[in-house]
Amino acid sequence: MARAAYFTPATFKFQRDLAKNNNRDWFIANKARYEEALRDPFLRLLADLQGPLAAISPHFRSDPRSVGGSLFRIQRDTRFANDKTPYKTWAGARLFHERGKQVEAPVFYVHVQPGQCFVAAGLWHPESRVLKRVRDFLVDNPSAWTKATQSASFRKSFERGGESLVRPPRGYDAEHPLIDDLKKKSLVATRAIPDAVATSPSLLREVEKSLKGLAPMVDYLCAALDLEF
Repeated sequence: MARAAYFTPATFKFQRDLAKNNNRDWFIANKARYEEALRDPFLRLLADLQGPLAAISPHFRSDPRSVGGSLFRIQRDTRFANDKTPYKTWAGARLFHERGKQVEAPVFYVHVQPGQCFVAAGLWHPESRVLKRVRDFLVDNPSAWTKATQSASFRKSFERGGESLVRPPRGYDAEHPLIDDLKKKSLVATRAIPDAVATSPSLLREVEKSLKGLAPMVDYLCAALDLEF
């Protein structure tokens, strides 16, 4: 029996409508749409990713619980934000390390938004002490990082992102071969997923393919932080 698509045009229609009506009254009136078109399909995807993710690494988790699992809440934290709109117009889920609640760890990430769906992985804005550990590991172990992130196949599939320092971080050689990475404030890579794929039965296969491609980079970051992979 053919696998059905997780997300549909109704998913993106809900997100676009929410962007135009980002208020509590509208969301409450359309909560059933959110659950049917976005939340529940995402939870099914997370459940179906458990097996493929375990095959990649037994130490990462895809948690399909609706509360407290991999899926981010749709409610925004507006306490310190200039933008006070209450809801996220995107949906995202982190596939986290089993020790991620105790220590800072790299994650895999899946993002659903009209025109901006992607799969990503890495460390996003880690604490300064964590970033220094990774930078020191990069200095001492450059070849494995180069193999994981600079091969032709990796560069064809993934885009490296994140902000960078203007100057080399203090204490690091400006002539180091990995100086561009040493200047990064985040160590992440992403692979865009077209909307047509995100709303097709092939999404699971495409996400799994992306996770496999990102795994060597995540493995390296785990090694830098003395985490199992």
